[in-house]
Order: sequence, then structure tokens, then C-alpha cells
Amino acid sequence: MPDTSDMVIFWTVIVARFLIPLSIPKYPLPGIIASLLLDAVDRSIFQQFTDLPMDGYQGYDKALDIYYLAITYLSTLRDWSNHFAFRLSRFLFYYRLIGTALFEVTNLRLLLFIFPNVFEYFFIFYEIIRLKWDPLVLTKNKLVTVTVLIWLFVKIPQEYWIHIAEMGTIDWIKEDPSNVTILVAWAAVLLLMAAWLLRDLPPARKGFSFAAGPIPSFLSDSEESAGTLWELKRLKIINKLLSEKLVTRELVEKIVLVSLLSVIFARILPGVRANSLQVAAGISLLIVINTALSQWLVRRGTQWKSIIQEFVVMSIVNFSLVLLFNLILPLLNGSIDVLDTLFFIFLLTLNVTLYDRYRRMHIWGHGREH
Repeated sequence: MPDTSDMVIFWTVIVARFLIPLSIPKYPLPGIIASLLLDAVDRSIFQQFTDLPMDGYQGYDKALDIYYLAITYLSTLRDWSNHFAFRLSRFLFYYRLIGTALFEVTNLRLLLFIFPNVFEYFFIFYEIIRLKWDPLVLTKNKLVTVTVLIWLFVKIPQEYWIHIAEMGTIDWIKEDPSNVTILVAWAAVLLLMAAWLLRDLPPARKGFSFAAGPIPSFLSDSEESAGTLWELKRLKIINKLLSEKLVTRELVEKIVLVSLLSVIFARILPGVRANSLQVAAGISLLIVINTALSQWLVRRGTQWKSIIQEFVVMSIVNFSLVLLFNLILPLLNGSIDVLDTLFFIFLLTLNVTLYDRYRRMHIWGHGREH
């Protein structure tokens, strides 16, 4: 039985890894750096200050990595003005998400090398640029070049080091302190590449832009808050686009996103009895119900006053559905683990709420996606 102090440390780290990523949509660069640093030190914290076994660390760590990367991806819907950069980041995110899901199902570490997490560093690069420049200065050629350089010179070596060689940087340095020079040289090469990429950008603006742009009041509040007749007309167009059909690309993306997240988390929760296909099917059904309900509310003119209100209302709806399923399934010789299912519902509701809200912002900024 683990000591109380061990469990306090464990749950403090776990809660931090769930809460800190929620700052990414508002403060993208500080939020992802904080999430990345916590991801880098959590294992050391457990080893240094607890006696907890690290046998299941790999699966738990990858699941929480994907959680904060999902929040990071959703924040690109909220605030990225460079549409090509957004589409490229979406590909990189889902590429890693699929690789992680396959790893959780097969436990084949090579998959994490084949599906490297390029998305995270691409996001950081974009947000560093946004600190001093309008991201629209990033051309398609520059963005593709950045992606290739990150893939080849950052993530391939890192993924090999961690998942194939299974070596820790600190232990490697302890074995031979002169290895620090290799890391310094590698960092110098990366800095030179970054300087080369930034060489032809226009003059930087004064100050730094750490915070993302505000959510337009007419998207976050009621329709009456629209400042102009043009804004009100645009909002009605957006709502029409989002409610005209049930089966859309947005619905498919939500199903793929939350189903893959749920499959990954299902592999590390000990009480989950369903297989990956059953988890995905159950989550898909709930997303369809959520989408149908949201569209019905939009057609009735309902506008959420805040993202928190939308999350609370949809959580109540989803928790009620879980309790209903818990009553019905025994009559059909089935059952669910209520606690594990409620965790999935929290994950589903959080991601769908953020997706729906930020998708409206994305449509507002870019029009209907081609």
C-alpha cells in the first residue's frame, strides 16, 4: 500500500498535468512550455520523492502528453491567423495521435519513432514568431522547411534516444560528463538553423504578445452583444453553417479526436473492460448525441454566455446519459464501469466544448474551410 505522502505527490503532479494545459488557449507559449517542462520532470519527481513503481509510467506519460497536445491543437483553432500553418499543424497533430494510439494498442516502441511528435515544436516555433511578428509573414515554403528541420534534426534524434535507445539524458551525462559538449554543440546547430530561418523576416514590432487574442464578444456571449449589424449577420451565417447538417467534417473530426484520446486513456485505466473498438463506438455515439443537441439549440437561437456555462450544461447532459446507460445495459446483459466512464465523459465534454467554441472562431477568421 503506497504511503499517504507518495499519493499526495502523485495526485498533485497528475492534477497539475491536467490543469496547466488549460492555460494554453489563452497563453499559448507560456502554457505549452510549462506543460513540456512538467512532462520532462514528473518522472524524476516520482523517483526522487516517492517509492511508487514506474512500471506503467510509459503509458501514463504518453496519455497525458496527448491530452495536453490535444488542448494545444484546439488552441490553434482559436487563434492561428496563418491558415496554411494551421492545416500543417493539424496534420502533424493527428499523425502523432494515431501513432500514440497504435503504440498503446501494440506496445511497440518503434511506432513512437515512426510517428514523432513534430507538432509540439512546430507549435512552439509559430508562437515564438507571434511574440514579435504577425504570423502571416511565414510563407508556405518557410513553414514546410521548418517542419522538415524539426523532424530531422530535433524529433528523430530525440525519439530514437528516448524510445529506441531508451537512454536518459541525466544518466548519460553522469556516465561521462564530457557528453555535455555534444548537447551544447547540438543546441548551437539548432540556434544557427533558427537564425537562418528568421534572417529575412520584416522588422519586429515592439513588445511581446504572450496572450492570444480575445474571443469576440458576439461569439462568447449572446447575440445581442454583437457590436455591429455586420457582426450579427456573420454570426448567424456561422451558426447556420454549424447546424445545417448533422454529418459534417466537423462531426467526423470530433469523433476521431475524442475516440483516439479515449482509446489511449483506456489502455492505462485498470478498470476499463471494453476493448478499443467498443470504447470508440461508445464515445462516437455520445458525440453524435452531443452534436445533435448543440445543433438543435443553435436552431432555437440559444447562445452560450460563456465557455464554462457550455461545459457545465453539456457535462450534466453527458453524465445523465451515462447514468441512463448504467440502468439500461444490465437489462441487455451489459454493464459499464461508472467511474471510468465518467472520466471519459469529462475528457469528451472538455474537448468537444473547446472544439465547438474555437471552431466558430476559426470559421469567423477564415471562412468555411476548403
